Amino acid sequence: MRVGLHALGIGDGARPEVIRAVATAAEIHGFARLWCGEHVVLVDAPVSRYPYSADGRIAVPADADWLDPLLALSFAAAVTSRIGLATGVLLLPEHNPVVVAKQAATLDVLSAGRFSLGVGVGWSAEEFAALGVPFARRGRRTEEYLAAMRSLWAEDPASFVGEFTRFNAIRVNPKPLRGGGRLPVVVGGNSDAALRRAVTLADGWYGFNIPAADVRSRVAVLADECSLHGRAFDELTVAVALSDGTPEQLPALAAAGVTELVVVGAPPPAPDAAATWVAELARTWIHRKD
Repeated sequence: MRVGLHALGIGDGARPEVIRAVATAAEIHGFARLWCGEHVVLVDAPVSRYPYSADGRIAVPADADWLDPLLALSFAAAVTSRIGLATGVLLLPEHNPVVVAKQAATLDVLSAGRFSLGVGVGWSAEEFAALGVPFARRGRRTEEYLAAMRSLWAEDPASFVGEFTRFNAIRVNPKPLRGGGRLPVVVGGNSDAALRRAVTLADGWYGFNIPAADVRSRVAVLADECSLHGRAFDELTVAVALSDGTPEQLPALAAAGVTELVVVGAPPPAPDAAATWVAELARTWIHRKD
């Protein structure tokens, strides 16, 4: 099973010298992918409930630096050559899908085909309001945006008519480097709806901050959705970040169908210390001795 690292873009992990240190060390020490999440805005007193913690509050302070994930990963791509890159996740319904299709394909080209686009529907009504995007039906908007983006990646010129976006005979280049104009898409979120979207619309699933005891049941729902929609389960990548993970759980996770364990953490502020921190994580999670 592969091990990824979700540590870039927030707080000390938003500083260029720390990104460089973490990204290069992660590549050297065998991490499979670098993950970077998104929030365009945070608010001091949110009403919306954060779905990935028991108390419904996000741990990141509202005044923390939080980089745009596509720009942060472009920087990481420039200082590495082999490690995968993934948004974990980009909140797709908050964005223009034509622009995201262009940006994602650009990053894929600049990284020599190392990029996977992780997307989610979002949870903060305050964030959607600040961006002038309706919070209602954001799931359906996400589904339509993905369909529109796939047409832009595969066709030239491309046309699309939907409820939320439409375009006629336009050219958006460059195209992703993989054959057939495809760029790997991962759907994030722990709900049944997210698992369904991963099966019907994407190439993988990213479950975030899940208790280890819940992984098997979530993966079982994913497998059921594959059976329901006539898709082979082994076509999907299955990445999870645990809320209570230990290295001893890796064999059980692999047996449950997980293909990538994502370690989530905040690097220290000094670049040398950040590189050492990554090396220690690798010894714990990748190069451990049973």
